[in-house]
Amino acid sequence: MQKPRVRKLGHLVLKVRDLEKSARFYTEILGLTISDRIGDRMVFLRAGTDHHDLALAQMQPGFLDAQPESSPGLEHFSYLVDSYADMEIMVGMLKQQGVPIVRGPGKHGPGENCFLVFKDPDGNNVEVYCEMVQIDADHPYTAKVWNDDIDSLDQWHFKRWAVAPPEALRKKYRL
Repeated sequence: MQKPRVRKLGHLVLKVRDLEKSARFYTEILGLTISDRIGDRMVFLRAGTDHHDLALAQMQPGFLDAQPESSPGLEHFSYLVDSYADMEIMVGMLKQQGVPIVRGPGKHGPGENCFLVFKDPDGNNVEVYCEMVQIDADHPYTAKVWNDDIDSLDQWHFKRWAVAPPEALRKKYRL
């Protein structure tokens, strides 16, 4: 079995205390462009042609008190692979190696990319993704606000996930 090859470091998702303040910082200070939003929970930003190279996720009230991993900072980082078939191969490899799969494979709403998230040896969330929307002069894009529903997280509604969705997601989306 040939191992999928990652093509580039893709995007980061940061957990932030104040979504609007952070979005203003990244647009006004760094000049990033907003691609999409999920209600008042997430903002997707870009510097180049990928739909997003940075996403900001609003931390929920009380998260800082709940547990250390709920502090502001990195939620996950990602690497581009060539295809969804590579992601399926990756699922088999991860299972064979005993690597914990967190979520996916699935297909996000914003960016329309396929995703698979798993843990590295230190517990960091690593994502491989493919098929992200590209935005340039030949492929214009109008930013939109997505509803905070299952379609924004996974347009396939967890049907291809290699692991059961966590209880919090099943409860949130009434599964």
